Amino acid sequence: MFSFIARRIGTILLTMLCLTLVVFFLVNLEPNLKKLAISQTEMHTPADQLESWLVNHGYRQNFFLRYGQWLGVLPKHPITDPATGKTTQRFSFCNDPTEPKFSGVLQGDFGCSTKFKTTVAAKLFPALGATGLLMFWVLAVMVPISLLIGILAGMREGSRTDRVLSVASIASTATPEYVSGVIFTVIFASWLGWLNGSAASASQGITFYNFTLPVITLAIYGTGYIARMTRASMVEVMTQQYIRTARLKGLSFSSVVIKHALRNALIAPFTVIMLQFPWLLTGVVIVEVMFRYQGFGYTLVEAAGNNDIDLLLGCSLVSVFIVLITQLISDVGYAFLNPRIRVQ
Repeated sequence: MFSFIARRIGTILLTMLCLTLVVFFLVNLEPNLKKLAISQTEMHTPADQLESWLVNHGYRQNFFLRYGQWLGVLPKHPITDPATGKTTQRFSFCNDPTEPKFSGVLQGDFGCSTKFKTTVAAKLFPALGATGLLMFWVLAVMVPISLLIGILAGMREGSRTDRVLSVASIASTATPEYVSGVIFTVIFASWLGWLNGSAASASQGITFYNFTLPVITLAIYGTGYIARMTRASMVEVMTQQYIRTARLKGLSFSSVVIKHALRNALIAPFTVIMLQFPWLLTGVVIVEVMFRYQGFGYTLVEAAGNNDIDLLLGCSLVSVFIVLITQLISDVGYAFLNPRIRVQ
């Protein structure tokens, strides 16, 4: 198991290196750099002044040199003002070094946010914490309900309960977040007035009134998917020979389900639940913008809309890391739950 985890960690690091290089290349394409220069100056700024801004802020340095500095494997150098010959910080609102220094991702420096006029870490990690809180409550609502629905539906395949719960699961899975979010907002916020259609105030304090709509909007979609997977796994387990043997020995149906079927039926849903983390990262982009909740998704949209290069790179790095780590945890957990995989 140790060698397996070590190999996977090595693969994760290599994957992150390759993907960050691709993202770094894409966000530094010429149209993106010009858009950034315009957003930091004025709309009708002459082309020569836009080029001067890019040069003065280090965007015209060698591509691989800048990538190495962003990673932290090459030292960052202060910018030399061509007019005065003096060295200055790349951005005055950031902690850029005033002398050659290793200061990149490996040293905990994710760069400067040109949109929010602060360091990337100061904006990214609080937003990530806010999204983590949202994801926690979504999972706390989604996982128990979906497992219960899947188990009840799969216990007796073809029954009326199975058909009703299966139809409800398919309907929820077929409804994307932006549709259910609008429906819930119209019903519970506009018509009934029970809930707040905006979660902007949740950054100052979470309440049932301002936090319920984004939670149920995300949870309703994932609930149907996990429930369907749990039902399929439960149906397969209930047809196994050892279940029939247990029933022939006189064990009650509830005892057979709880003691023999449940653990084996939860192996497949465990993997699906772990893979909900990458889905939640993409789902929160829509939901956070819809409900004005200033978390990771909202920050990513703002960074992309304003071509905030360093913040975009930080968001991409976090996204890749979470996806790969959750896949590792899923593989390790699956091996512990399934003895046949562990032996192999």
